[in-house]
Amino acid sequence: MKFLVIGSGGREHAIAKKLLASPQVRTVYAAPGNPGMQLDGIELVPISELANTELVAFAKEAAVDFTFVGPENALANGVTDAFLAANLAIFAPTKAAAEIESSKEFAKQFMAKYAIPTAHYASFTDYQAAKDYLAVVGAPIVIKADGLAAGKGVTVALDLATAQQALENVFTDADARVVIEEYLVGEEFSLFSFVHGNKFYPMPIAQDHKRALDGDQGANTGGMGAYSPVNHIAPAMVQTTLDTIVKPAVAGLVKEGRSFTGILYTGVILTANGPKVIEFNARFGDPETQVVLPRLKTDLAQVIIDLLADRQLKLAWQETGVSLGVVVASKGYPGKYATNIALPVFPADWDVYYAGVKAGADGKLLSAGGRVYLLAADGADLKAAQADVYAKLAQLEQPDMFYRHDIGAKGVK
Repeated sequence: MKFLVIGSGGREHAIAKKLLASPQVRTVYAAPGNPGMQLDGIELVPISELANTELVAFAKEAAVDFTFVGPENALANGVTDAFLAANLAIFAPTKAAAEIESSKEFAKQFMAKYAIPTAHYASFTDYQAAKDYLAVVGAPIVIKADGLAAGKGVTVALDLATAQQALENVFTDADARVVIEEYLVGEEFSLFSFVHGNKFYPMPIAQDHKRALDGDQGANTGGMGAYSPVNHIAPAMVQTTLDTIVKPAVAGLVKEGRSFTGILYTGVILTANGPKVIEFNARFGDPETQVVLPRLKTDLAQVIIDLLADRQLKLAWQETGVSLGVVVASKGYPGKYATNIALPVFPADWDVYYAGVKAGADGKLLSAGGRVYLLAADGADLKAAQADVYAKLAQLEQPDMFYRHDIGAKGVK
């Protein structure tokens, strides 16, 4: 079989690599992909993830059997609808179903309608009204720009001045909408589920680290590292999340005429009143994918085939050890950063997922984005996985890049 993976980051690298490991799969294309993926035998297709017409034409011409969509912007752009209209098999939600991520306003209204626990909120399209509301509720508070922001459109404001600045930043766009949310306290985790219609199959949970700097300091990013499973979060809490959040969400989308096929990401916070939704995403998260998906022992290609055929799944996961990944980013990310930084040549047995990279004139990889690559490792436990990754990173000279030194620290404590 031939698979097409739409997207170009570390998440798509992990998806494509897992698909290529299937004995049923001969070729995996990535559109547009990145040059680092070629090191794992993934074939690049120079088509933008937003070029629906060209993607459909390529899938037909190359006789692609199945397509898997990685990034949220492609989903919001209606790539799934375009493929379905052309009678092409695709594993991803439609534009309407993906609004559970692309519209924070829709997501909050949806959760209220189906009694899915989440933070109290109010939304505004008028700056002054939002500012007046902020003055009443005070801080700490969470400011979210409506729409897609690659994980960076959220400000957790611990004081009023930070909240007001975040509000001003959102309303630099004349058509802006802001969602102002109650600040919730608790431990967070990420829960992915394979979904098709009313059926869903959860994966082992992961814990992402959103802030740029050690100790959860600095600006929000797309994610600086992750690990899975999260053994200190009780299975009973995960089950409660499935019962009170994932199950009603999946059923609710069907009732709304937005039946979901693909990966549903549930970002959860364990509050004193039980698990609540921070956000839903309509796709795999990055960097959690790079530590969750390699632990799947079942053939991923077969999983997709069976899901789309509405067959019951039996998933097998690696039951021992922990997988941990650390993102290496360009200095300054998520603000301004330099590019064209030469990457080291990694030993063949290192588990590297490339994201913001391009090919240099000498064939070496150069940085081309904020998050450049993720280095992952497995260990008998979290401490062992942590020690392995950080020992490897310590060997590298990367003065123009940075990474967090405390990925997994909450689990170790």
